[in-house]
Amino acid sequence: MSSDSRDASRSEPASTPTIVPVILCGGSGTRLWPRSRAARPKPFLPLVGDNTLFEASLARCPAHLGFAAPVVVTGSKHLEHVEAQLAGAPGATVIVEPAARNTAAAIALAACRLPDDAVMLVCPSDHHIGRPEVFAEAACAAAALATDGWLVSFGIEATAPETGFGYLKRGEAIAGTPGYRTAQFVEKPDLERARSFLEHGGYAWNGGIFAFRVGDFMAELAAHRPEIAAKVREAVAKGAEDGHRFHPDAATFAEVPSDSVDYAVMENTTRAAMVPADMEWSDIGNWQALHDALTRDESGNSVRGSGEAELVDCSNVLVDSDGPRVSVIGLSNVIVVVDGNEVLVTTVEGVQKVGKLHGAVNQ
Repeated sequence: MSSDSRDASRSEPASTPTIVPVILCGGSGTRLWPRSRAARPKPFLPLVGDNTLFEASLARCPAHLGFAAPVVVTGSKHLEHVEAQLAGAPGATVIVEPAARNTAAAIALAACRLPDDAVMLVCPSDHHIGRPEVFAEAACAAAALATDGWLVSFGIEATAPETGFGYLKRGEAIAGTPGYRTAQFVEKPDLERARSFLEHGGYAWNGGIFAFRVGDFMAELAAHRPEIAAKVREAVAKGAEDGHRFHPDAATFAEVPSDSVDYAVMENTTRAAMVPADMEWSDIGNWQALHDALTRDESGNSVRGSGEAELVDCSNVLVDSDGPRVSVIGLSNVIVVVDGNEVLVTTVEGVQKVGKLHGAVNQ
């Protein structure tokens, strides 16, 4: 779709449209090993509170706030967990990916099963949001922008100079809306550059949450990654329904190139926008990120899991045990995890290396 035809099709914003949550369930969560395993990765674990991260993702999109029934995109190895935890989401549908082909293809699968004028809200299934009411407000603002032809990212309030996230540079304000043009997508920076982003104030974390109309997304995908768009359409056309499940054609989907939605679409479109969202977001990307999301005592310590723990003269220590009693004396900035016959002890500085451990890699 040309920019001219888009401009001609835009009109005064209507009331907030119905938003279709598209929940992406993939990955193995190896940086939270040994609690997160390939057979049951972090979306399906109750890491913060009693609900799993996947259940919390569904709960943030209730019908009474204008959300439609969710569309979940997952692989067959996670299907059992998805369906067991979908009990509270009537009308949900599940698209079963025959193979992992990254986020551009996963989103396109959902898009090809929805009307062109539907607004998709794309959400990872393994994030924690401490202020769901702010998430809902941002979703409605993003959906309103999406109906006007924008492809919208959530610009998550940057509270620290994180080197593990991509960033969005805020551009000019979009008149009459809380949104901004996205001036630049920035790859994960080094620490010095991340600090400069924080000092500048015009940069936000890119948390991988998006809103766009189906037709706009597929037009951009076809323009910038035509093979992905064509092969996904073909795989859906040749696919088969099985109750609430949909199975794309496996042979065709195997030919789909693997690319992220950022590289394939968001960094190429001239209609990229962002909505600020200060919603206490975390990707729970490692053990320290989980510790940051948990309630702590006056010394900064947290204990979770079914096992007992005793901490003496400790600060900023997380103990997560599923059985054996754990005793820690005189340590700071340490994480101890006991899962069955696996024990992990790491400093805060070492958490990024957990996913490279032999036990995490060779599951």
